[in-house]
Amino acid sequence: MQYLISVIHDRGDDATSEEHAAIDVFNDRLQAEGHWVFAGGLGVPDNATVIDNRGEGAVITDGPFLESKEFVIGFWIIEAPELDVALKLAADGSKACNRKVEVRPFLEA
Repeated sequence: MQYLISVIHDRGDDATSEEHAAIDVFNDRLQAEGHWVFAGGLGVPDNATVIDNRGEGAVITDGPFLESKEFVIGFWIIEAPELDVALKLAADGSKACNRKVEVRPFLEA
């Protein structure tokens, strides 16, 4: 089963060089253990664009979908046989990046 691990940014500073190094080690581990699917960092919400095309035409709005002190700054998509494994990996990822994380399973098609 695949899981999304969202990294929650809730502080004013960027990741330190030590945090980047710890994330690299964690990424290498995910790959070596066969859990890695994809990962990436995201820009800050101020650089976001929201598009709503539910009406007559697309409405494009600069800025975040919602204003919040916390936002998703990065993510991992992992493969894990069960939720307990995903939660353990997420705890290790949280330690590596020194941020809170949220774990959500992908729906099975």
